[in-house]
Amino acid sequence: MSIKAPTRFEMGLPNVSLRSQNYHEPSHERFVSEPRNQITPVITSEQLLEHWQGTRRATRKFIDAFPEKELFEFSVGGMRTFSQLALEFIGMAVPTLIGVTTGEWPMNAKTEAPKTKADLLRLWDQTTDGINELWPKIKPDRFQETDKAFGQWEMTIYGLFFYLIDNEIHHRGQGSVYLRALGIEPPFFYSRD
Repeated sequence: MSIKAPTRFEMGLPNVSLRSQNYHEPSHERFVSEPRNQITPVITSEQLLEHWQGTRRATRKFIDAFPEKELFEFSVGGMRTFSQLALEFIGMAVPTLIGVTTGEWPMNAKTEAPKTKADLLRLWDQTTDGINELWPKIKPDRFQETDKAFGQWEMTIYGLFFYLIDNEIHHRGQGSVYLRALGIEPPFFYSRD
């Protein structure tokens, strides 16, 4: 015995065409996927690095926009100061790349926090140099692997980099609120040069 699917009429649905009288079937040639062995990635490793470094350049401008004292002392609602947030980004960047490239996830070494904006910016720039040095050592297939970063965050490597970038952008939003509370116009968040 075969079961027949009900017609639109039997289901009480109107018999309408979803296409207009002027609809012409588009050419899909440019949207057809490539053979499986020739897939082009959505984003390359170099493009992901440039996106991250663009995010970091924007954050550096925020650090520089703070007056010296407020960078280290001002916060809103009991949240951390922007210098503490910047140190979080610094403390995650190179250790994450060490973990990604070696499989060994070093816990943040406690170092003395910078006491001046100039020292914080110098540390920021040293971290940028460390990122640029370690990034080319990431094997292309590593981005698709899952690992347990620092013994606690199990995710794909590309997901880990998305987290680092998202975390920095999220906290830079706090920095924007801090600057506005201080009467300072924040740098444009989209300015990545």
